Amino acid sequence: MEKSNYNKKLKVYARHLRKAGTPGEAVLWAEVLSAKKFYGLQFNRQFAIENFIVDFICRKLRLVIEVDGMSHQFKIEEDVLRDIRLRQLGYEVVRINESDVMNDLDNVIRTLEACLPEEVIKGQSP
Repeated sequence: MEKSNYNKKLKVYARHLRKAGTPGEAVLWAEVLSAKKFYGLQFNRQFAIENFIVDFICRKLRLVIEVDGMSHQFKIEEDVLRDIRLRQLGYEVVRINESDVMNDLDNVIRTLEACLPEEVIKGQSP
């Protein structure tokens, strides 16, 4: 497995964020991403990469999922720069609106499925 760029200095803060997550993060985690429910893939919550803490990550696929609530409309430039850096590190970044998680989870799941390699969808190892 490639280097994940994990920043252990942010471990305590990431743990705090896991406990204080948004309702959308809680729903996506409980209903879709926890316990390898999503195509058998292992996801982590609030994972520290360099100086960022991403909402969810599948390290195997180098896939980052960000759930954007209301506060993100004031952080557009910051989010763009963050996404650019994560992509430079080899991660695919998917941003999902928290309202979509809360009101249209089936469509969110379809969006996430579109990010998966075909072999994962077919039940084969990537």
